[in-house]
Amino acid sequence: MELTNKKILVVVAHPDDELLGLGASIHRLVQRQGCTARAIILGEGITSRSAVRDPEKWSAALTVHRSNIERAATAIGYTSTGVYDFADNRFDSVDLLDMVKVVEQEKEAFQPDIIFTHHGGDTNIDHRRTFEAVVTACRPLPGEPMRTILACETPSSTEWQAANYPNPFLPNFFLAVSEADVDAKISGMEAYEFEKRTYPHPRSPEALRILAQRWGIVIGQPYAEAFMLVRHIG
Repeated sequence: MELTNKKILVVVAHPDDELLGLGASIHRLVQRQGCTARAIILGEGITSRSAVRDPEKWSAALTVHRSNIERAATAIGYTSTGVYDFADNRFDSVDLLDMVKVVEQEKEAFQPDIIFTHHGGDTNIDHRRTFEAVVTACRPLPGEPMRTILACETPSSTEWQAANYPNPFLPNFFLAVSEADVDAKISGMEAYEFEKRTYPHPRSPEALRILAQRWGIVIGQPYAEAFMLVRHIG
């Protein structure tokens, strides 16, 4: 699959998801392969940490979160970001069509060659609904320009799904990345004041590096990130 000079749309549920499963790959594609990448973050983040959703209570933190998104985007090389306010960890309370319309509008405006999104079997309901919205918005009707969809894992969600869940993450597409790409991903994650964690949490710098090494070992490279090819029309 040719990945040089492509327009890449990344559609995820929460702030930091645009880094966790694919940040090193996006850094590689932007910095060394001439790609342009835009990240769409559908959910506001954070508010699910209260017993009852109250965006006003979290308004100051959400403002910080928005600034963190921009710092993280700069670390990776995203050309632009789009942030929406679907309720954090409550995507199952939203009509799927509302999210599909957002993806369709973003796709129409950006005209991407490739979309990256969540794996459809993650523990997190928002990830699963985001995957459904992307697949629905990109169904291969006559004249549909979107020809490639890739799903990424999200550390602290994908690997926490039950082992007998019927839709496991079984990667069949890998991107080798450099140590500098991994460093950029980690730097972007460290920009997230409310999301970064210490080892051995999956979102810690050490764990993210180990994960990149783990997938690198699978393909005989120092570092890599892993994906599931959902659809590619050649």
